[in-house]
Formats: sequence, C-alpha cells, structure tokens
Amino acid sequence: MPESILDTIKTPSDLRLLTQEQLPQLAVELRRFIIDIIATKEGHLGASLGVVEITIALHYIFNTPEDNLIWDVGHQAYGHKILTGRKDIFHTNRQKGGISGFPNRMESVYDTFGTGHSSTSISAALGMAMAATLKDQKDRHHIAVIGDASIASGMAFEGLNHAGVTDANLLVILNDNAIGIDPSVGALKKYLTNVKKGTAREDNIFEALNFKYFGPVDGHDLPKLLETLEALKKVKGPKFLHVITTKGKGLALAEKEQITYHAPGKFDAITGIRVKKEEIAEPPKYQDVFGHTIVELATLNKKIIGITPAMPTGSSLKYMIAAFPDRAFDVGIAEQHAVTLSAGMATEGMVVFCNIYSTFLQRAYDQIIHDVALQNLPVIFCLDRAGLVGQDGGTHQGVFDLAYLNCIPNLIIYAPSDEIALRNILYTAQLGLEHPIAIRYPRGRGIHIDWQLPFKKIEIGKGHCIQEGDNVAIISIGSILKNVLAAVEQSKNECGIYDIGFLKPIDTDLLDEVFKTYKHIITIEDGSKIGGLGSVVGDYAFAKAYKGKLTVLGVPDAFIEHATVDEQYEEAGISVNAITRLLKNLA
Repeated sequence: MPESILDTIKTPSDLRLLTQEQLPQLAVELRRFIIDIIATKEGHLGASLGVVEITIALHYIFNTPEDNLIWDVGHQAYGHKILTGRKDIFHTNRQKGGISGFPNRMESVYDTFGTGHSSTSISAALGMAMAATLKDQKDRHHIAVIGDASIASGMAFEGLNHAGVTDANLLVILNDNAIGIDPSVGALKKYLTNVKKGTAREDNIFEALNFKYFGPVDGHDLPKLLETLEALKKVKGPKFLHVITTKGKGLALAEKEQITYHAPGKFDAITGIRVKKEEIAEPPKYQDVFGHTIVELATLNKKIIGITPAMPTGSSLKYMIAAFPDRAFDVGIAEQHAVTLSAGMATEGMVVFCNIYSTFLQRAYDQIIHDVALQNLPVIFCLDRAGLVGQDGGTHQGVFDLAYLNCIPNLIIYAPSDEIALRNILYTAQLGLEHPIAIRYPRGRGIHIDWQLPFKKIEIGKGHCIQEGDNVAIISIGSILKNVLAAVEQSKNECGIYDIGFLKPIDTDLLDEVFKTYKHIITIEDGSKIGGLGSVVGDYAFAKAYKGKLTVLGVPDAFIEHATVDEQYEEAGISVNAITRLLKNLA
C-alpha cells in the first residue's frame, strides 16, 4: 500500500518539502485522520475539522516554531498537533499520560503558548512580537488564530487596542464560522455577518484600530490562503486576515449539527452517526437539574433572570432561553460583563441566576468582589463544572472556587451533595437572600432517578449528620459525599459522616459537636486543600484548642492534568479506593 502524504510529515519542515499541488490531498488525509481517531477516542471534533486548510497553510508559509503560532482556546489545534510530531501518539489525546487536548508549552516547542480559555491569543502574540523587537528579531512573525466568538471578548479587544499603536510584526487571523461551542451572539456577530455579505455600512472596525485588513477569504481554498499568507509576510506592522470557514468541514453531520459535533462522543467515522448508548434509566446531569429547575421556578417567579457567558448548552440555560427568551440571556464570552450585568439587574430587584463554569468565573474575580459582594447584591452564582472535570485537564479544573471565594465578605458558599439538594438550594435562593450566594456543583450525573421532588427550603449555614460513629468523623462538602459513603461501606469502619453543605457561613454548632465527640476528624473536598473546607475546619479547630487529629483530603497544591474524573480522584487521594484505604488503616 503506498505511503500517504500525511505519513511522511514528522515536522513542518517535511510539510514545506511538498509542492503546493500536493497540499489539497494532504488536507483530505489530515481531515480523515482526525475523524478516524476522534470517532473512537472522543474529543473536540468540529473546530479542528474547520481549520485543516488554515493549519496546513500556516505551517507551510511560516517558519514555525521560529515564527510563533498561537491557537486561541485550542479546540481547533488537533491538526496542528498532528503536523508537529504528534501523529503517532494522537490516539492518546486527553487520556492520562497522553497528549493534552489543548496547546501545551511543556508538550512541544510548536505549542508556543498554552491555551484553553478564550481570547488570550492576541495579547500573548503581541507580547511575543514586542519582545522579539527588543531582541532585534524583527523579521520573526507572530500569528494569533482566533474565532469570531472569542474575538468578541473584552480581552481580545484590549489586545487589539494596544497592538494598533505598535509596529509589532503581528498577524491576527479571524477564523469566522459564526459559532463557538454555541452560536455566536451580539452586535459584533451581526457586523461580521454583514462584512461577509458585503453589506456592512460601517467603516471597517479593524482598520479603525490601525490594523491592515485583508479578506474575507475562503478558509477552505488552499491556493488562495497560500497566496494571501505569502503576501502578508511582506506587510509590516499589525495585520488582520478575515477567514471564512465551516465548523465540522468534511463530515456532513458535523457541518449540519455543529453544536452536537463540537464534542460528539463516539461516532461512526464514515457516516458520522453517533454511537447510541443503551437506553436505561439514569440520574440526571447536574446541569439539567439546574436547567429544568430554573424554568420551573421562573414560571412561578416573574423576577427570575438567567444569564450565561456563551454556555447555554453546557449550562442547560438553553431551556430557560427557549421558555422565557425575554428573561434569559447568552451574553457571549464575557464573564466580567455577565457578573456586572447580573449586579445591575439585582439593583432593580431582579432575582438573577448567573451560571458560569467554575473555571471561567476565575476571569471575573474583581467583578464578584467589587460589583457584587462589596455592594451586597444578592446575585445567585451557579458554578457548573466545579471540582475535577476529567479530560479537559488543567485549564478547566473547577478546583479553586471554594478557596478563591471563601475570602470574600458577604458571600454565601454552598455545595449540594446531590441533585435534590441542588434543586432545593435553587428554590431557597430565589425566595430571597440577604447576601449573594455561590452554588457549586460538578459535571456529570447525580445519584437519584427520582429527583423532581417537592421543594424544601434549606436553612442557610446549617449542615447535617448523616450517621454517627465511634472515634472517626468525616466532614464532607459537595457531591464528593458519594465517594465517602461508598468508602465507609467498603471499609466497614463505623465512622461518623457529616455533610457540611455550607462552607460559608460554616455550621460552627455542628463543628463543636464533632470536636466534642470524635478523636480523629477527616475533611474531604473536591477542591484545593489550601483555603477550602480543610483550612476552615483547621482554623476553627485551632481556635477551639481541639486536641484530636485532623486529616485534610482534597486536591493538592498542583495542577491536575487530563484523565478521567475517577483517575483524577485517585491522583488527588479522594477516590473511593483511596478513602477506603485510609479508613482501613485507621481501623
């Protein structure tokens, strides 16, 4: 069997030995390779299929890695990884010990900047370009590839604003496919749509920012891309290339169902049809508990508002957007705006549920403090994907929220132990609270089939005893309780088990009872051990002169990289097996 062109590419240097006439066949092979691997190994599909031609053209025209190439977010970087020496290990993508699903500086010299969160590429590339100028390396090129959803973010415009007053050898490529994970939103999307149609009445916004603008160009026309990029190499200063692509290009179902095929799970590599799982009764996903419950509550409470920054599907706010489009908003990739928008609505008496992934709320830390907590506005933060999140790895772990929120005055912090508790705290919050509240819950499914029970009001700041024990007590917060219950059953240890629920205000009456009763206390959380539950209980134990032993279990002071959630639990020492081993050693 003749060797494919792709098999001859070990590095971009090999790619540059090809003739331009060979590149379209390479694009076919690269696209097929991505499809074949992701069909069985899973991962982000649509974004990488959409930039196959751009990826080939960039590595063909520019001298990577001497020229810096940065992929914003990184969902679209699979082709880049395959062409830069990782083809033979691409099947390990997002697996423990394998390659990351995102660009990672520790993985390859071709990954010039680590990404995972959006809208960082322009600032990073500008920084590299300015540094190169200072080092008298003005001929090096610095390229940022950014999507139309990401470029609408404030940070991207901060980078554009600064770049426009420099002479940096910077090329920003707008990969315009009208969709991020969900469809792009906002006035900039409408402007870009008009540019593509040739109906824009306004002056070119990028030229107004002092960029030399080129395009729009068909992002799947390799000869045109090559011609355009070669010409751009000779243009000095900041440049902007507008490229039009189709997310999911080359797989019909991925082109048609772009939201689903962003990360479709397993599918047939030829037809694209997703592998159907056996239909059995399963507990709901936590995100769907939020999504369906907020619709139920919003039907009764006309003041309820739902806000999410670009994650209506992932957060399941899509259900409220469908049911109450005038009261539920996708504001785009704009976490800071989402938080302060929520604060503004709260000043007018609205009951605002601001749903943001835990890892993305990090991007709006000042707004939480300055715009919400300082003014004691009762915004309800719903932190989806809290805890360890699995294959997305270090860039997306939701393990810092308990720690970074715990130090903020006026803020209630609650982690439901199951989906029924999540449902009840959502109900309780909309009844009216004196302070803002952060409710954090994990990705994945709960533990109850029958979860839509009548609402019950939760008393703020009160934990509860699940079972009493002899000498050892476990204090748990959040859904990690399921691991505790399983471990106690397996170990046959007669432990006391306590679900603290609220990190803030913490139930000191319950802690006093635990300190008085048990000689050894174990705290467990699926968040950072520094600053979370263990730290709070430890501080209180010290203040109360507790004489027993305190063991803190949680995520260590390290970034937990990609693996399954269960593998990450084991690495952090909070898996069922790890807790069981600890309890057996205490017996």
